[in-house]
Amino acid sequence: MTTDVALIPRSPAARLRWAAKDARTITERTLLHWARQPSQVLIGLLFPIMTLLMFAYLFGGGMTVPGGGEYVAFLVPGMFAMTMLFGLEATAIAVTVDAARGVTERFRSMPMAPSAVVVGRSAADMLNAGLGLAVMIACGLAIGWRWHEGAGRALLAVGLLLLLRFAFVWVGIYLGLILESPEAAVAVQILVWPFGFLSSAFVAPESMPTLLGTVAAWNPLSATVAASRELFGNPGRVGDSWIARHGVEMAIAWPLLLVAIFLPLSVRRYRGLSR
Repeated sequence: MTTDVALIPRSPAARLRWAAKDARTITERTLLHWARQPSQVLIGLLFPIMTLLMFAYLFGGGMTVPGGGEYVAFLVPGMFAMTMLFGLEATAIAVTVDAARGVTERFRSMPMAPSAVVVGRSAADMLNAGLGLAVMIACGLAIGWRWHEGAGRALLAVGLLLLLRFAFVWVGIYLGLILESPEAAVAVQILVWPFGFLSSAFVAPESMPTLLGTVAAWNPLSATVAASRELFGNPGRVGDSWIARHGVEMAIAWPLLLVAIFLPLSVRRYRGLSR
C-alpha cells in the first residue's frame, strides 16, 4: 500500500509542514498509548534504578576506581549512559509489535508523510528518555552523587547523554523494522547487555585484558560515559590514549555517525515494506 500521490503537497515548505504534522500525530498516539498503559513506562523507569542500587550497594564495596575516588561517583554517569542504551530494546520491540499487528501497514495506506511514523516514534522515545534521565539524576543525587563543574558543564553532559539516546533510537527503529516478529526482538535484549558491559560504564577499560580493554575504550557508550564523567567532574578518566584524551569529541562523533547510518536506513526500510 502506498500514499495517494495526488494528496502529497508539491512545494518543499508544504511537504515539510505535512511531514511535521503527521509526525506530531504519531508522537501523540504513542504518548496516549503510554498514558493508558503506564506500566510500560514505570517498568522502564524502575529497572535502571534497581540496577544502579544493586551495583552501588551490592558490588560497590568491592570496586576500586583507578586514580582514586568513590565508586558511586564513578558509577552514576555510567548508569546514565546505560539508561540511554536500555531504551534501544524498548524502541525495537514497540516498532516490531506495531508491524506484527498490522498497525504499520495501516499507516502506510493513509495519506501521510512516509517519514512520519519513524520520526514520530523517535520524538516520543526522546520524551521518554528525558523523563528517564531526570529520574536517574534524582536517584543519583539521593544516594550521594554530585556534579562539581558547574551547571553549564552538567547541562552539556546531559545533552551528550540525550544525543546518545537519539542515536540508539534510530538503531532501535531500524532493528524493529527488519525483525520479523516480536519474539525475534528478544535477540536485541540479549545483545544490549554485552554491549553495555563491554564499556567503561561499570569498570575502567584499563582493568580489563588488553584486547577487551581496547574494544571497551572504543565502544560508543564508553565515549559518552567518559565525557559525562569529565563534564560532571566525577572520577574515572585514566590513561593517556587518544580515545581517553578526546572523550567529549567522540561522544559527539559516535552518535552523529550512528544517526547518519541508521536514520536513512530506517526511512528507506519503512518505505520499502511489503514491496
